[in-house]
Amino acid sequence: MKKYKKTLTACYLGFITQAISANFAPLLFLKFHVAYQIPLGKMALIPTVFFLTQLAVDIFCSYYVDRIGYRKCVIASELCAAAGLIGLAFLPDLLPNPLSGMIASVMIYAVGSGLIEVLGSPIVEACPFEHKEAAMSLLHSFYCWGSVGVILLSTVFFAFFGIDSWKVLACIWALIPLYNIYNFATCPIEHTIDEGNGMTVSRLFRIPLFWLSMVLMVCAGASELAMAQWASAYAEAALGLSKTMGDLAGPCMFAVTMGISRVIFGKKGDKMDLIQFMTGSGVLCLCCYLLASVSDSPLLGLIGCVLCGFSVGIMWPGAISICSRHLPHGGTAMFAFLATAGDLGGAFGPALVGNITQHADNDLKTGMLAGCVFPLVLVVSLIMLRNCRKITKTS
Repeated sequence: MKKYKKTLTACYLGFITQAISANFAPLLFLKFHVAYQIPLGKMALIPTVFFLTQLAVDIFCSYYVDRIGYRKCVIASELCAAAGLIGLAFLPDLLPNPLSGMIASVMIYAVGSGLIEVLGSPIVEACPFEHKEAAMSLLHSFYCWGSVGVILLSTVFFAFFGIDSWKVLACIWALIPLYNIYNFATCPIEHTIDEGNGMTVSRLFRIPLFWLSMVLMVCAGASELAMAQWASAYAEAALGLSKTMGDLAGPCMFAVTMGISRVIFGKKGDKMDLIQFMTGSGVLCLCCYLLASVSDSPLLGLIGCVLCGFSVGIMWPGAISICSRHLPHGGTAMFAFLATAGDLGGAFGPALVGNITQHADNDLKTGMLAGCVFPLVLVVSLIMLRNCRKITKTS
């Protein structure tokens, strides 16, 4: 049993790497906007491309990961993450169009992020631990704590060395996935089910629960990332905070409250009605978006951003738990398509907020108001899930 602790460590660092990939560039949106004269609407391409690339990787995983092997794929994930972060530091200045350099780098590290996103959950699920739900919840919380670490340490770095040194920091962050290559190369890796015994894609598509879980994942990804990706810029532009305070009060506190939510679920989840808890979280999320978009008070707007993190914390792991609990033989394909749905939401949510913002004369509050649609659809879907009497049938 002790030998699998190294597997856990590798997966935890993998999710931290994913947090770096998802959160580092958004901290620099306004820097890129000013330094490279890139409109905010085009800056929205960064999270869109990131999550669309992850989406493509998720689909790839559903068909080919079992053939290639978990170990080769997770090692490739760390290589791509490191290469993309290093590329972000150099390609914008090497290519004629800086945005093209950013997009190319984002696509590279998004491949790594997508692979670890799909493989982290089944690898931990396959470890022979007594309390797998706690281990799984802790795994997802490491994304949150990784986000907090990225934001806090980046903020401290910028305070001491200036934001113009962001390229150096990008290379420093790349050291984590480079180190984690060794962990994944040497740790024991098992499979959740015997090779070839997982559900086929066509069979998954015939199960109502699977489709509702997909809708939940789309809404979860959009609700989380539409706020998280724009929290720094929102705190600066809409609330008038400084860059340092904007990062700490916006995305950092968002990640903290999201992590707290996942830890609570990990410890108390077996005593909770998951659907009821997720429904309440969806209602809270809707209220948070409304606070951030219509309130004239900077304090209330900030509270909306921070509490939104708590409200979305249960959505992603909760949707996975609902699906995996009723479809234990879903296999890699199930995890891959759930991740695909989450990434689809993660791509569409920030893009909608960014484009609505641009068409509203760069008014982020208007963009946030458009984001209300995601928690609203999630709540409606959960009500349908609760009322569906035959939702757990698998054929």
